[in-house]
Amino acid sequence: MVKLTLIARVTDGLPLAEGLDDGRDLKDAEFYKQQVKALFKNLSKGQNEPSRMSIETGPYIFHYIIEGRVCYLTMCDRAYPKKLAFQYLEDLKNEFERVNGNQIETAARPYAFIKFDTFIQKTKKLYQDTRTQRNIAKLNDELYEVHQIMTRNVQEVLGVGEKLDQVSQMSSRLTSESRIYADKARDLNRQALIRKWAPVAIVLGVVFLLFWIRKKIW
Repeated sequence: MVKLTLIARVTDGLPLAEGLDDGRDLKDAEFYKQQVKALFKNLSKGQNEPSRMSIETGPYIFHYIIEGRVCYLTMCDRAYPKKLAFQYLEDLKNEFERVNGNQIETAARPYAFIKFDTFIQKTKKLYQDTRTQRNIAKLNDELYEVHQIMTRNVQEVLGVGEKLDQVSQMSSRLTSESRIYADKARDLNRQALIRKWAPVAIVLGVVFLLFWIRKKIW
């Protein structure tokens, strides 16, 4: 069964469309969506991934195709036929290119084509039941084969990107801690100066006050 569907621009990872009703009955839906975003981020960095691939993640599998600088991705149960998953993505790709093809490169905001959800939901319903005559015919279609499409594990695919992110986070953390240390050092120096000169300032203040009072009385 199809669980999630997301479409993004490969060049920068910008999400373009999503199945709005997807994931409502899915436990940890947000966790899997974060994995999808990490995958899109890796692809935008120029990771040399195949244009078609399946990625195992827990009890599910991500399937994606990349065409025309756009990544079409769906997450399905492991038992869902790989052939149907990729034909589902092909249907989305063909319609998305037909309707939005000339606007993909100029899209500047996330989910600029959110109205495409209507087509996603309609197409997903056609592919949900693998026992329909239509889907059985697609499974038996020898013209569309998926045996050559690689299957990998999500940790393997995202591992390189995660390590780079960890290095970046560590660098940012060190920079932040250095700034905090510098601020604390300035505060300590300021406090030391106050402790050193405060008694002198108090004495001078008292002397000045006595001098002023004496002048007023006399």
